[in-house]
Amino acid sequence: MAKHITLPLTEELAKTLHAGDTVYLTGTIYTSRDAGHKRMCEALARGESLPFDPTDATIYYVGPTPAKPGKVIGSAGPTTSGRMDAYAPAMMAAGARGMIGKGARLPEVVEAMKKYRGVYFGAIGGAGALLAKCIKKAELIAYEDLGAEALRKLYVEEMPLFVIIDSEGRNLYEDGRKAYLESRKQK
Repeated sequence: MAKHITLPLTEELAKTLHAGDTVYLTGTIYTSRDAGHKRMCEALARGESLPFDPTDATIYYVGPTPAKPGKVIGSAGPTTSGRMDAYAPAMMAAGARGMIGKGARLPEVVEAMKKYRGVYFGAIGGAGALLAKCIKKAELIAYEDLGAEALRKLYVEEMPLFVIIDSEGRNLYEDGRKAYLESRKQK
């Protein structure tokens, strides 16, 4: 069953999502990749505030291409989430709850998700042009010198995603693999 989610991703909302759910996100999300995450975590370590309020925020691991004339943003496909694994626990400790990307996450990230009630959403790699159509507004808010990796505030409508890892630590990648292997045994 598809779930239509309006952000922010509160703890109560996160608890209703389960690995394997199809979701359509509407609301404000932020973009950042490894260079931006490094800067944000360094700022947090110095006791500084972030360029946005991370409370219940969802961060999309993306480095969008430049917008063509008349467009809000260029292609906006997910990057490999593992590159943010070193920073994700600190971001969740600061209040961020949702992450959008592709690929597996380290056990330390899953443990932080359970502790802080985080949710990892999967976006389809190679579908950047389609995902960009869901982005209705884009605003550069920090780290302009990072180019595509600059921190942006986006407003999205009905962005199609899957819950890969839920706030209880259930993991679609692991559960799906087990179900497939079981189905192969039965043949």
